[in-house]
Parts: sequence; structure tokens; C-alpha cells
Amino acid sequence: MFGKKLNFQLDATKLQYRNNMINYIFDIDGTLTQSRLPINPQFEVFYKNWIKGKNVYLVTGSDKEKTIEQIGEEIWSSVKRVYQSCGNQVWEKGILIRQKDFTLNIDIKNLLLQQLENSKWKEKFGNHLEERIGLVNFSIIGRNCPQNKREEYYEWDQKNHERIKICEMIMNKFPNVEASIGGQISIDIYQKGCNKAQVLEDILDPIYFFGDKMELGGNDYPIAHSLQQNNKNYKLFKVNNPDETWDFLKKI
Repeated sequence: MFGKKLNFQLDATKLQYRNNMINYIFDIDGTLTQSRLPINPQFEVFYKNWIKGKNVYLVTGSDKEKTIEQIGEEIWSSVKRVYQSCGNQVWEKGILIRQKDFTLNIDIKNLLLQQLENSKWKEKFGNHLEERIGLVNFSIIGRNCPQNKREEYYEWDQKNHERIKICEMIMNKFPNVEASIGGQISIDIYQKGCNKAQVLEDILDPIYFFGDKMELGGNDYPIAHSLQQNNKNYKLFKVNNPDETWDFLKKI
């Protein structure tokens, strides 16, 4: 299920289109900010100026409150639209446009609790299942963990691939549900088809997409894959951190 790779187009020096023609889509965690942390103040000043006069959209697995904590209300309300919860809740200039609801059934919940109990990662900090509009966020270590433990779990998961294995298990057992890796410590679970790619129903070419989880199994993958399959006029900017995003934007 996780075998196909993407071809990333990363040469920011060859951008050909005028700014007012391009639709820019940005992930947030790992792309505009470090995961669940506030945006770098210097980058914030740069980004506020950079988005002026451009068609900018934000898409994240987080809810409105967490997103505003990270990027500030000025950026949140200045872009054309913000797609919260992987696009299952849509805000435009501070106004709620639409949302889709989703609730885990008892069988999926029991499977997740079983994974929580059987995980080889033994430190737990609470808030393992967080219900959001349109999705459920699940974390083995728990979203209440301190930042240093978040980093430790992320490094451990990079070697042990626990989150990918849980995603595969969920989708194999429950074909009407999707699961993808989000941020450093969690996975997002939602109705099949209600992933980040749904934002493309609203946004026309040309599209430049910035994200850090474009590999198969990551929650940015659906957008990247859909663009490669269905769009002719796009560029993908696979970044490892906000500094790389900043470097690309300086060249646009």
C-alpha cells in the first residue's frame, strides 16, 4: 500500500508564472512552523508581507484554535482560505464556509486502544484520542507530552515505523476509512476521500504546493499525488522544515 514514490520538483529558481496567477497551498506543521510550535517571529514578518497580493491557502490536520496558536490570527485571517482538519472544516476570512463530521466506530476505537496498550513505546502522557471536525487524531505517546519527549518519539518512530504500521492496519481492516501520518507523534483518521486532496476541488491551476509529509503515508501525500495524476500546471516543494520553505519563498 505504501510502495509508490513521488517525483518532487524543487527548483525554485525556474518559477515562470506571475504571482497573481499562482495558487499557493501551504501545509503548516513542519512547513510554516515546527510541529505544534509557534512560527519563527522573523519568518512571520516575512510571510505576512510575502502573502500580500497572492492567492494563498493553508491546509492542516489541526483545528482552528491550534492553528491560530501557531501562525497567529493575522496570517490565519489574511489568506484566502484555511482548510482545517485536512479540509473537513473550511474558513474564509474568519467565516466558517462548511464542515464535515466524522465519528470513530467502536471497532476502530478498540483497535486503537489495543495498539496503545501493546506499543513498544512505554511512556504515555494522555490525550491519545482527540476528536476534531471531520477527523480523529490518534497518538501513542499522547498529545500532552512535553516537547523533548515529542522529539524522542519522532526519532524512535523514524526507525520503528509504528505509525505507518498502524495506518496500514486501520485501512486494511476498515476499507471505508483512511489514516495518514500527521506531525511528529500522531496519525489522522477520517472517512475515505476526506483527506487533504479535497482542497483541490476549490483551487484551480497553476498550483504550487509546499509540504513536509508528501511521501506515501504522509498526510500531504494525497495533494501531491492528486496533482501528479490530474493536473498539468503545478509544482511540488517538499521541505524538511520551515527554514527550507523560507528559502524557497525568497526566490519566488
